[in-house]
Amino acid sequence: MNVELRHLRGFMAVAEAGAFRRAAERLRISQPALSALIRDLEQQVGVSLFDRTTRRVEMTQAGREFMPQAEKLLADIDASLRGLTDLAQRRKGQVTVACAPLLGSVLLPGLIAAFTRAYPGVRVSLIDAGTDMIVDKVRGGEADLGIGTFAAGEAGVSQTRLMHDTLMVFAPATETGARKRRSTTWAEIADAPLIALTRESGLRALVEMGFGGLGRPARPAYEVSHVTTAVALVEAGLGIAVLPAIARKIAHDRRVTLKELRGPQVGRDISLIAAAGRSLTPAAAAFTALARANAAKALAHGGAGDRK
Repeated sequence: MNVELRHLRGFMAVAEAGAFRRAAERLRISQPALSALIRDLEQQVGVSLFDRTTRRVEMTQAGREFMPQAEKLLADIDASLRGLTDLAQRRKGQVTVACAPLLGSVLLPGLIAAFTRAYPGVRVSLIDAGTDMIVDKVRGGEADLGIGTFAAGEAGVSQTRLMHDTLMVFAPATETGARKRRSTTWAEIADAPLIALTRESGLRALVEMGFGGLGRPARPAYEVSHVTTAVALVEAGLGIAVLPAIARKIAHDRRVTLKELRGPQVGRDISLIAAAGRSLTPAAAAFTALARANAAKALAHGGAGDRK
């Protein structure tokens, strides 16, 4: 049996119009073509659906029993097609983004807000996770997208670079007058008490790289797991921290001085990942496009100079 959508639509048009001519006009096909379509349907199902006379067309008992089923089938199909159209046009849907905690607090809120304004019918879910977990969740399909810093050539995912983020010095706001400077070097901070993230953080490796250029290891006075804790210790005057520039949003209301760090300048790429070989949903594709266009604006709020 090979009953097609056109058969159902033709049957319902004749059943509702009570005449082949009016039904053909509604469907915008010729009356002979509609008659042939109904004959083909009757041959497929093995029963007559209409009694035809020269004066009128009436449904048979089989036709009357089939009509509510055909009506429901068409309604379900039409609803499904409208749903697909809504998804394609981003009027509804869902996108799940896995993101490192720091980026989740300073980058994702603005992106989600902009995306929600553009696509109010699409729901965004956020997963806070470490880098390894982000990759696993994207590869496993639990998350549509991931945002963070990832190794080049990470297996099973494709990467899209969103922006480059450089390391800065976060220092206690104790300098005054002529002593204030907008930049410093690794050599100049080498003997300052260092507040560092633990070795589980990818940022720690970047700090080690910077001090390694001086031929000496980093010797932290304090090791913490979270950027917010590091900033709080800096504010308390316990030392300096070398953190990514995007973390300055966290220091916005704290008595902390921010300085560009040079000699050399060390940074990292922040990228968006998706599962390799898997098509993005329309919602995920829209979020990717918005992230590419707007991610760098996260670094535009507040300069690299002093902030108290």
